[in-house]
Amino acid sequence: MARTKQIAKRSGGEGPQQHRKPGTQALREIRRLQKTVNLLIPAAPFIRTVKEISNFHAPEVTRRQAEALQALQEAAEDFIVQMFEDSMLCAIHAKRVTLMKKDWELARRLGKKGQTW
Repeated sequence: MARTKQIAKRSGGEGPQQHRKPGTQALREIRRLQKTVNLLIPAAPFIRTVKEISNFHAPEVTRRQAEALQALQEAAEDFIVQMFEDSMLCAIHAKRVTLMKKDWELARRLGKKGQTW
């Protein structure tokens, strides 16, 4: 009787990879991020940027409260998200899916946001 060589069996679930339409993964990521309440900008670079700007305008200020930096970061992220929402509405109104610089500028002009003091 001849001996047969044993071959390792495939483990379950390793079939061919499914191909999805382009953009599906991006839409999943957008939906996932819209559900979160976490801040998206990393805290350390944001704080570093705030310190750099405040040192330029008011070099005598050396101490900042953690709550103030947290509130500033939340307000900044809220502003950016709102600007992206308005800009995306401008792009959709122009029958486009791609956000362009002119959409951002139009949303800024219509909302009177980001004006210099």
